[in-house]
Amino acid sequence: MGSIAKKGLSNYVKQLQQHPLRTKVITAGVLSAISDVVSQKLTGIQKIQLKRLLLKVIFGAAYLGPFGHFFHIVLDKIFKGKKDSKTVAKKVLIEQLTSSPLNNLLFLIYYGLVVEGRPWAHVKAKVRKDYPPVQYTAWTFWPVVGWINHKFMPLHFRVVFHSLVAFCWGIFLNLRARSLALTKA
Repeated sequence: MGSIAKKGLSNYVKQLQQHPLRTKVITAGVLSAISDVVSQKLTGIQKIQLKRLLLKVIFGAAYLGPFGHFFHIVLDKIFKGKKDSKTVAKKVLIEQLTSSPLNNLLFLIYYGLVVEGRPWAHVKAKVRKDYPPVQYTAWTFWPVVGWINHKFMPLHFRVVFHSLVAFCWGIFLNLRARSLALTKA
């Protein structure tokens, strides 16, 4: 069994090196799917909602994977790939002031408009109320992840590492968005 996992990881790393964007897009989509399935089960949904699942895969693959890929490339170009503590702190700060608020805002809007199919007025009110606590929670959690990512991960693994942690964050966001939708329904 160990050799199968080792061979699979080796093939994955090879794909990541040969086709970085495509591999990150697929990884983000797959992890978004698994995160949504777990979220659906945790909220008591008996039969998997395939439309919702597909819409979450699209968000992960079409936005999160490509955005992360290019965002980390840009950060490394700005800071010339340095990993000293001062540079890592700057990367984390930039990430937390730009990428984090944007990603959370877009997710909440996408979830309300596209996944739930709610009208804009409802989504806007929900975002206005729920975005601040979500973002505050993100700022208590993601800086540590960002530090580990920028300090210890090679560039080609950063989006993958981020996506793995985002798997758990996605469950949190899904549960948060779902519980808020249930209380307003």
